[in-house]
Amino acid sequence: MIGQLDDLAWERAIDEKGYAVVPGVFAAGEMIALLVSLGDLIQQDHRAGIRHVLKHPAIKTIAHDRRLLAIARAILGDSAFPFRATLFDKSPDSNWLIAWHQDTALPIVEKKPAPGWGPWSVKDEVIYAHAPASSLEQVLALRVHLDDSTAENGSLRVLPGTHRLGVLSDHQVSRAAAERGAVECTVQKGGVAAMRPLIVHASSKSESNESRRVLHIEYATCLDLGQGLRLAVT
Repeated sequence: MIGQLDDLAWERAIDEKGYAVVPGVFAAGEMIALLVSLGDLIQQDHRAGIRHVLKHPAIKTIAHDRRLLAIARAILGDSAFPFRATLFDKSPDSNWLIAWHQDTALPIVEKKPAPGWGPWSVKDEVIYAHAPASSLEQVLALRVHLDDSTAENGSLRVLPGTHRLGVLSDHQVSRAAAERGAVECTVQKGGVAAMRPLIVHASSKSESNESRRVLHIEYATCLDLGQGLRLAVT
């Protein structure tokens, strides 16, 4: 058992719905200690979060924590490893909304045009390409909640089951948002929200005076993506 939820329950939810909330993975005290160790990052002025923070010592440690690896490997297999981390700090001073979308871009070591990949871009000096569904299905994101995430402070919202629809066009995403019921992923401090990158998701602006800090860590099964492409670890 991981946290306070039966393993089969969250594994089944990720498979069927594309997401699951696993409460109580970490103790509140562990999250407080992590926030202290991340003070150098949190003090930076970033509107929509800080990308490519996996090399930060505290983040690297928690990304390889046995509890997170157990969740990732239960879904992806024993070879699962963290390859990218982003720190989000939504607060009254740094507030934003994210429209409905899928996470389809992956960091790549070197640009090599290949069928099914693209368009390409560069974010903070890292090369990215929008990936085909076959590659995105080998990825799982684990969102570690450093604060309580509530309906008032801009929590994650998802459209269950949309991870099974493949890579969608903007029109198809809008249609899914209009036709399917959204679920608010409220998570207490120390809990983890697991999600497939292809699930259609969004978040609203915070209406709270409290911070909503989330460490978004992504796991994959292999660095070799085929067609001469390799996943970058960021």
